[in-house]
Amino acid sequence: MKQFLILISALAILTACNSPQPEVVNATPQGLVHPEWSKNASIYEANIRQHTAEGTFSALTTDLERISTMGVKILWLMPVHPIGEVNRKGTKGSYYSVKDYKAVNPEFGTMADFDALVAEAHRLGMKVIIDWVANHSAFDNVWTETHLDWYNLDSLGKLQPPVGTDWWDVADLNFDNPEMRAAMIDAMAFWLSEAGVDGFRCDVAGSVPTDFWNECAAALRNVNPDVYLLAEAEQIDLHENAFNAAYGWEFLHIMNGIAKGEKTLADIDSYMATKDEKIPANAYRMYFTTNHDENSWNGTEFVRFGEKGNETYAVLAFTIDGMPLVYSGQEAAMNHVLAFFEKDTVRWGEYRLQEFYTKLLKLHTTNEALWNGPFGGDFKRINSTDNENVYAFMRTKGDHQVVTICNLSDKTTKVTFENLPSGAFSPLFDNESLGAIAANGLELAPFGYHIFHTQ
Repeated sequence: MKQFLILISALAILTACNSPQPEVVNATPQGLVHPEWSKNASIYEANIRQHTAEGTFSALTTDLERISTMGVKILWLMPVHPIGEVNRKGTKGSYYSVKDYKAVNPEFGTMADFDALVAEAHRLGMKVIIDWVANHSAFDNVWTETHLDWYNLDSLGKLQPPVGTDWWDVADLNFDNPEMRAAMIDAMAFWLSEAGVDGFRCDVAGSVPTDFWNECAAALRNVNPDVYLLAEAEQIDLHENAFNAAYGWEFLHIMNGIAKGEKTLADIDSYMATKDEKIPANAYRMYFTTNHDENSWNGTEFVRFGEKGNETYAVLAFTIDGMPLVYSGQEAAMNHVLAFFEKDTVRWGEYRLQEFYTKLLKLHTTNEALWNGPFGGDFKRINSTDNENVYAFMRTKGDHQVVTICNLSDKTTKVTFENLPSGAFSPLFDNESLGAIAANGLELAPFGYHIFHTQ
């Protein structure tokens, strides 16, 4: 394994002088870089098993063109690997119980089918990242047959789940073992060099030592300097050398709390005022109203935000900061909790919110005020006569501006605003005029929203 990594590093050094390198932007003294293409990217999480009736790579491939037309630049595939059978949960098992890090789940298709999916995504201008489970493996992972010392064992010398969890279908890996670390990095490098993926979404990244991720990121960038890494975590130190982006869990929890009446709009103000202390200036955050965890374990966005509030909270999350995420079925307004361990196909219907999310994602792509991390615009709250229920704000980067107005209550409210910007603004969803609102105020329906933007 170590010899493979040394070879990769050597090849990278030998070819660096002769081959043009992908453009990277905003390097930090610590070494974190962002690919040029990522600065205005949005992301789509594809639940392969549930996305189509077939639940295969090939069936998902046929839907990629529709997904790309929404303005999606990053396609995130939930784990593609074979799923463990020992201690399996449910009939199909968890994606996150990985049996072989260098193979694909035969229920999804062959490696050739996966390669075809990646090729089609690339043809459509999308990047592909795959879910990576470094913290634990299946109990019957191929490593368990010859490398028990790669795992944290119980007092009887047996495999065990991560301590403090009910994840009894997965075995805890031992990151004190350098050989296991090398094998894990080797497996990730395989997917970059052999399968052509563009990066990884790293599951429970905060449970894995940061020094491993730093070592891993350096090795992967020797394979592909443009590699993109997303952490399922919010730890600051993960961004110093390794991860381009992390989750915006805190903001989601604030929105959930407001919807339940447990938090207020002042909590959004506090978050925006202090987020720079919690998020390195060079880092991206991913913002969302749902994903596979929220949908399966905490309820759909309709359950948490209501039938009318669902769109309003998406408008808030997708324009206030960071990179927006859409999850399989979200554009179809699917109000259904997908079974996690069984086959449970997305209810697509008439794709009722396809246009809604397309408008949001394309605005994110084209208006620099909404770009990711350090490439986006400054934030300023716009006060109104109903600050307890209406959250309005402006994002500004040079001549690029976006104004968002959200009524986060179930009541009609009439409001006037302080210091709305002047100039030529276009409405994203309707025919309202920002100038008329500045002069006359606005009546907002329950969970009403508006977005205005410069061209």
